[in-house]
Amino acid sequence: MVRVKRLIDVAVAASVLVLGAPVLAATAALVYADVGRPVLFRQPRVGRGNRVFELIKFRTMKDAVDREGRPLPDGERLGRIGRLLRASSLDELPQLINVLRGDMNVVGPRPEQPRIFTHLRHQIDNYADRQRVLPGITGLAQVRQHYDNSIDDVRRKLMFDLQYIDNRSVGQDLKVLFQTLPVVVFQKGAW
Repeated sequence: MVRVKRLIDVAVAASVLVLGAPVLAATAALVYADVGRPVLFRQPRVGRGNRVFELIKFRTMKDAVDREGRPLPDGERLGRIGRLLRASSLDELPQLINVLRGDMNVVGPRPEQPRIFTHLRHQIDNYADRQRVLPGITGLAQVRQHYDNSIDDVRRKLMFDLQYIDNRSVGQDLKVLFQTLPVVVFQKGAW
């Protein structure tokens, strides 16, 4: 099952990157025009087995600072194109490179930043159980639950992540992918 899933993930990632190359190139050009270089944003995330890797996304914020050199609030740094990319989830497309590298799957629990992961692992029983599998670009928690605003929201997402892990299959991955489309395209549902 793991080999078949990996083959499918690589095939999906490679196909989307090749077929979507014009969209990726246009997006990169828009990001460059909006927030400058670098076009890609890299951030440490916790993956399978608590291994830290660099997640890749299109950059959506400017490097703007106040008089004391502190970064401005996110809302003030977010570019016009950045808002559009986040709303459409196009900023996530470079994570397909993470899939090809073997850091991520297309479907799986979303990876967290190390600081947030450590905090949640101490706050929520079994939180680290999510790390039994590679993280994903999308997942069951993302199509079933809105962005988390509280620790209870994170607990609900964990329940969905563990449900996915315990029942993962190619069929379940396809189901999550099809449920992701209306969430992203029509901003309908939880995402």
